[in-house]
Amino acid sequence: MHEAADRVQIVYYTDPLCCWSWVLEPQWRKFAYLYKDFLNYRYCMGGMVPDWKHYDDTLNSVSRPAQMGPLWMQAHHISGMPLRDRIWMENPPASSFRGCIAVKCAQMQSSLAAEKYLRELREAIMIRGWNIAQKKVLLDVARIVANKDPHEFDVLRFEQDLSNNQGTDNFRQDLAEIRNQNITCFPTLTFKKRNSPGILIYGYRSYSVMADAIKNMISDAVIPQNINVQNYQMYWGSLTNREIEEVTC
Repeated sequence: MHEAADRVQIVYYTDPLCCWSWVLEPQWRKFAYLYKDFLNYRYCMGGMVPDWKHYDDTLNSVSRPAQMGPLWMQAHHISGMPLRDRIWMENPPASSFRGCIAVKCAQMQSSLAAEKYLRELREAIMIRGWNIAQKKVLLDVARIVANKDPHEFDVLRFEQDLSNNQGTDNFRQDLAEIRNQNITCFPTLTFKKRNSPGILIYGYRSYSVMADAIKNMISDAVIPQNINVQNYQMYWGSLTNREIEEVTC
């Protein structure tokens, strides 16, 4: 196992409402699992949708909620990941800011708590069609995380942090980082290691693109060729059929 200073440092710029981040989960999780001894990573929240008055995705021609549904349908067909695109007609989230702040509140407990909360938040919106701009939903997701791992997640602390300004302040720091790094789309991943040139990957990509990106950074890495699905399931907790397919085919 590599010491922390020798590991590849990854920042994953994302947003709970980003469908392309959701459909990247099979590839990202496989990569993070196989290379876990050689890298550290953290999530930076993007604030993709401040509100619908100030959102205009000219690349995908999306400026109002109903136009997001077809984009989610496209992401589903390209990736095979489940996506509840009807939410954009039935109960569209007004913003992604609350979800981002909720992830930062979870991150105040631990990086693992943040990862688990972000995943459950993604499942809530992408699979179950819950409106994650609503505080009640954010608390419901917190209870799901705590029920699965009560030693890792404190719902009462989360609720308190969601009501004070600390989570909001931390989210503002993420927004400042995104501006400073000139991150313009999600997902975006940056790879850095001492004495190696940095690498940037953005958008929906294959597992091999991520693996190839750091081969020169960790040339001594010995990576298993096969993954035990039972161990993989235990490591991540929940997997979609597409995620299982990614590591078995």
